[in-house]
Amino acid sequence: MVRKHNVNILLFLLLIFSASCTSYKNVPYMQNSEELAKIVQQSAPLEVRVQPKDIVTIMVISPEEPSLSAVYNFTASMPYESSRGISTATQQPTIQPYLVDSEGYINFPVIGKLHVAGKTRSEVENLVLDKIKGAFKKPPLVTMRFDNFKISVLGEVNSPGSFTIKNERVNIFEALALARDLTIYGKRDNVMLVREYSDGKKEIHTINLNDVAILTSPYYYLQQNDILYVTPNKTKAKNSDIGSSTSLWFSATSILISLTSLLYNILR
Repeated sequence: MVRKHNVNILLFLLLIFSASCTSYKNVPYMQNSEELAKIVQQSAPLEVRVQPKDIVTIMVISPEEPSLSAVYNFTASMPYESSRGISTATQQPTIQPYLVDSEGYINFPVIGKLHVAGKTRSEVENLVLDKIKGAFKKPPLVTMRFDNFKISVLGEVNSPGSFTIKNERVNIFEALALARDLTIYGKRDNVMLVREYSDGKKEIHTINLNDVAILTSPYYYLQQNDILYVTPNKTKAKNSDIGSSTSLWFSATSILISLTSLLYNILR
């Protein structure tokens, strides 16, 4: 009898151990790293393109003709409050950003409307330069940057939210790091990426973080306004099915069992 009892305990422990091993297989990222050498490497991420509703800053600089270049810079004096509580304008006007409208245009000083949606940063810079270089003795420097490059991470992560990226380049692991990584309930092999293109087209892609091939995927580097959604695993889904009424039922059952055991010991 004792031997049979010990065998049952051993089988129970083996069952728990095998279940824990199965669960662990789903946790580590890039498990098949030895396969990386067989995968064709990508040279660089795709360059970011301007989309409607983007906010961009464009600056024209000409050391030889500063007064002329200033005409092409959309600036405004930002007020500040002095120690006496008097609001005055700042000495140095700040460059104001442009909001790309729903049709992909910005209203640029002197030139007027420019269609920038679908263009890369260098393409926008060249577009502006071609329009204004005839007014200068020496071609000026035109620089553009994104002011609202952001991505959102939702679902089973520790700190979901939207994050602004200043250097306009972020990969999927960096994005998850900003959200403080996945929770233990997040499915590593079923992360959904929602991407909207400059023409308004939306696509949903499924990403497997357990597969090292993600490093060469076209979705490894994120684009502005990308949304990552980490789906919950079966354990989280089962836990969510247990409502407050079920918890109360378990509590009541536990109390009833305790009372029954107490009465049994008293009356025995």
